[in-house]
Amino acid sequence: MPRAEDANADLVAWIESRQHRLLRAAYLLTGDLQRAEDLLQEALVKLAGRWDRVRDGNPDAYVRTIVYRDNVSWWRSRREFPVPLTRDLPGRHDADATERTLMVRDALASLTNKQRAVLVLRYFDDLSEREAAQILGVSVGTVKSQTAVALTRLRQRAPDLAEFLGKKGGTP
Repeated sequence: MPRAEDANADLVAWIESRQHRLLRAAYLLTGDLQRAEDLLQEALVKLAGRWDRVRDGNPDAYVRTIVYRDNVSWWRSRREFPVPLTRDLPGRHDADATERTLMVRDALASLTNKQRAVLVLRYFDDLSEREAAQILGVSVGTVKSQTAVALTRLRQRAPDLAEFLGKKGGTP
């Protein structure tokens, strides 16, 4: 049985190695850096309480599930659709990334929260339809339909995005 000190060190190392990517995903999901930080902090506190059971499994999926479900609960209770992306994406920026950052931010802001959540899970976190459905607590069919609607909306509102990002067929 691992010592508590070793478990704590493992948890801290895991958080340090993943916190930036998890924060960016939470930001893309919420559109608000402060809300994203709060969601991630709450998820990490929940993870810490279950670290001994989760660490040998898939802690990334566990935290993502908490973040996405807590965010869905938050916006459902407030009926706020969509939340505009009001701040720069967290992370390192250079001059070449500014135009792309603005284009992605504006495109995501045109989506509903559910559509944004599906696209972030599918294309930013690179999850399968089944994994996204499990995290969001919906059917695979809902993930497929929300993805199709969101991609159509992005193509209509930001036709230059696919070309700018160097993707073929207009898919993010």
